[in-house]
Amino acid sequence: MRSEVPPGLLYSKDHVWIKVEGDLARLGITDYAQKQLREVLYVELPEKGRSVERGGVIASLESIKAVVDVVSPLACEVVEANSLLQEKPELINLEPYGKGWIALVKPLDAEQLGELVDSESYKALIEQSR
Repeated sequence: MRSEVPPGLLYSKDHVWIKVEGDLARLGITDYAQKQLREVLYVELPEKGRSVERGGVIASLESIKAVVDVVSPLACEVVEANSLLQEKPELINLEPYGKGWIALVKPLDAEQLGELVDSESYKALIEQSR
């Protein structure tokens, strides 16, 4: 099963993508991660203004298989959560890099972005885990 890995994004080993937008960053789970979960039924979103440590839980996803935590690859402050996911959690499956984004955050340590990988390195990472 091939997974979409768009160029121009940063990726974590925990299957979270980051799109840098000026001094903010939009994040969500990768296509690979949503395929592992299968059908997402519910999303617990972070509260606006909440600070999350790197490696801390930024959101939880409930699927037909399990409840999983989305781990933030950055220390950040939540600027906005994608409230559309409350009504349509399936957007994570349908458009993981589009309307299925989870949160817009303000990174608290920009150097942590340098520890994430590009699309080619992420493709290699998911190939190894197959």
